[in-house]
Amino acid sequence: MQPALTAMMSDRQILSEKGFRLMAKFYTAVVTILTKDGRIDHEGNKAVYEKLIAAGSDGIVLMGSTGEFCSLTMDMAKELIDLALGTVKGRMDVIVGASRMLPKESVELGNYAMEKGADAIIMISPYYFKLSDASIENFYDLTVPNIKGPVYIYNFPGCTAHEVSPELILKLRRKYSNIKGCKDTVKDFAHTRKICETVLPEFPDFEIYSGFDEFFVHNVMSGGAGCIGGLTNVCPELMADWVKAVNAKDWEESAKIQRKVNKLMDMFEICAPFLTAVKRALLIQGVISNEYGSEPNVIANDAEDAKIREILEAIKN
Repeated sequence: MQPALTAMMSDRQILSEKGFRLMAKFYTAVVTILTKDGRIDHEGNKAVYEKLIAAGSDGIVLMGSTGEFCSLTMDMAKELIDLALGTVKGRMDVIVGASRMLPKESVELGNYAMEKGADAIIMISPYYFKLSDASIENFYDLTVPNIKGPVYIYNFPGCTAHEVSPELILKLRRKYSNIKGCKDTVKDFAHTRKICETVLPEFPDFEIYSGFDEFFVHNVMSGGAGCIGGLTNVCPELMADWVKAVNAKDWEESAKIQRKVNKLMDMFEICAPFLTAVKRALLIQGVISNEYGSEPNVIANDAEDAKIREILEAIKN
């Protein structure tokens, strides 16, 4: 490793001499459990958090896409922050989504979360319109320096209609030291790899997370920090075992778990949105009693239920 890079690292090295991430993490893009009339289901959400803690999960990303952030009012978002942080109480990391259509609301929600004890904030750029690089940069210019804590950039072109390029991520990190990393939710891993190649030579402690569970190992092997995925709501023990295997460089066990995760990825194709299948799986497992999504989302039908049960059964062995 180059001396210049070594000097930039903390006492606990981030990358090995071969460029592998030494301590990979797998965060849960946690679902938001709602009552039938659309309120926050306190007991249901607590049950999910406790399940993840008991399984040894690294942490949760609250109010990400799987958490239906775009359907929550500001008051509901703050209520959920209070509930999550009051339940977790430092037993796992809590990264809070502060993605609002207006930059000033993102700052308000982000600082509320930090004041309540969140570990970091994650923000997606405003969606619906396809934004230019200049507009995306302006969004982060208006938010990041005003948030009192670490921030992760969230790239999800499938929902925003625009992409945060590796070059722009590097530019933003150069400007703002509190940008800690990014989540890259793309089906083409080449984009995530390009972020690793573009940012890590200058900022080796920058945390790059894949947004799709199946890319966990691939990302870590490319220098990334791990994954922020939705499937770990359903099988947190499996993902915790995967993290242990990767960090122990047990590639045989890692490959075995990879094959199970590959099967689990079929969950993404069953319901639209994907979180509907996750909630049904949690209902089947007896973790929650309410599986309702925010309106107008409907619950899984009988045919979808059968497919979800088939997948859950397939990964037991």
